[in-house]
Amino acid sequence: MPVQSSRMVQMLFTLVLLLTGSYSVADQTLLKPFVLGAAVDGDLSSATLKTRNILSNVGFEIVGSYSPYAKTNILIISNSSLRATAAKTDKGGFGAIQRVSVSEVEGVIQVAYTNPRYMANVYRMQGELDETDKTLRAALGVQQDFGAQGISAEKLRKYHYKMFMPYFDEPYELAEYDSHEAALAAVEKGLKAKQGGVSRVYRVDLPGKMESVIGVSMTRGCSSDEFIMQKIDFSQIKSAPHLPYEMLVSDGKVYALHAKFRIAQSFPDLSMMGSNSFFSIMCAPDEINEALTTVVKGETGKSEEE
Repeated sequence: MPVQSSRMVQMLFTLVLLLTGSYSVADQTLLKPFVLGAAVDGDLSSATLKTRNILSNVGFEIVGSYSPYAKTNILIISNSSLRATAAKTDKGGFGAIQRVSVSEVEGVIQVAYTNPRYMANVYRMQGELDETDKTLRAALGVQQDFGAQGISAEKLRKYHYKMFMPYFDEPYELAEYDSHEAALAAVEKGLKAKQGGVSRVYRVDLPGKMESVIGVSMTRGCSSDEFIMQKIDFSQIKSAPHLPYEMLVSDGKVYALHAKFRIAQSFPDLSMMGSNSFFSIMCAPDEINEALTTVVKGETGKSEEE
């Protein structure tokens, strides 16, 4: 082979190695919405209790728990560090908690949890919740991150599913009241009455800020947790930490993340069309908006402030 050609081949080979190496480094920085901590034999009740104890022992508070459907328990956790970080940013309350699921899948217990760094970026929080991430991974284990091919932190901070789809800062604006206290009272009243098939799972108040995040169970029609998850949570590793949905009461206003954002953030690789796709739950965004609006405005469609 001529010397010039040989050098050209070596240069190309070196370039390929460099590009491959660069891609690998970049690939490691891509974030996925969930982490599978463990997949073990056992029973759901014992595994849930064990998970609760582990979380409590490493400093997390169990602020709520529920079972949205059979063979699935979800624990919602928070601590002073999460709440303090959440209080620093606009609508940061959505990131004041993390979610841990214990699911039985074909006789195997899966313990999975939200990826704090993914959530911190998709909710545009100050910092990336690195300590929370380290604590959860050390306590619950790490088999694999899952739920997407991966998205960079930079792209997560301006994430939306596709063109013309809503961003984080385009939530549903459900109602507005004269005070934060009046807004909270209206939401709590509606949840207690299970208006729209919606009831409270947890509430976390942020320190030094008139902002509270309230997780809700949804049970009515196309807005129900079970209906939606039966359609889109079809992989072997379950994405149950997607639940529950949240409402945010902030300085007298009541918000919820737009369903086309909130669902997509957990299932960013879900296809648009097909039997297990966003098309299969196309009724959900409007019905979620309607159900949550009913919480604050009642079945008549009018709030007490109107």
